[in-house]
Amino acid sequence: MRVAIFDFDGTLYANETFQLLMKHLKNHPLYSNRYKKFFRAILPLYIGYKLKVYPENMLKERSMQFYLKVFKNFSTAELDIYFEELAEKMKKDFNPLVLSKLEQHSNEDIHIMLVSGAYTPLLHSVTKGLPFNTIIGTDIPIIGQTIDSQVPILHIQGNRKNKKIFAALEGETIDWDNSFAYGDSFSDLSVLELVGNPVAVNPDTKLKKIAVERKWTII
Repeated sequence: MRVAIFDFDGTLYANETFQLLMKHLKNHPLYSNRYKKFFRAILPLYIGYKLKVYPENMLKERSMQFYLKVFKNFSTAELDIYFEELAEKMKKDFNPLVLSKLEQHSNEDIHIMLVSGAYTPLLHSVTKGLPFNTIIGTDIPIIGQTIDSQVPILHIQGNRKNKKIFAALEGETIDWDNSFAYGDSFSDLSVLELVGNPVAVNPDTKLKKIAVERKWTII
């Protein structure tokens, strides 16, 4: 079996999900009053990150945890509505070149995976109608039908992506040499190195240097 693994932020989606999440909360007609509390919570983390005393991966994970606290005791149905509002905005910024690759791989009967640090329910909402066979994201803890914002999340990034990919494909024989992966940043390197056909999408400086040196496809 061949696979095609797609990153989301900066790859399928041209922008950064968390920036949009912040903007959406800040301007939301029902929940904007919760933004200040969230911003105060993440500000010390952000300052620590800018001062290079707090690592980026921890900043992302903790910020996503604090964001969930905004929706304490929300039902899953309420959260789905919130994410559907975001999905309509995000679809406008999908990369058309990446969408064409997605369609191509679907026609080739390749197993298509979306692997991202974004919230899993948001990924499902924004990709409705697209031919993904497997979607891996950062799961939101749920008790019954209610969000449990006290349970620590496991933000899917770096080598955690690889572990989730292998777990999802357990029991399958994968033709890695003839498989594909798409990513935009140096943090995607471990996934790109899994396959024989890595593709750098609008890559950051570090990833572009590697892609050029190794003669990877760049789009």
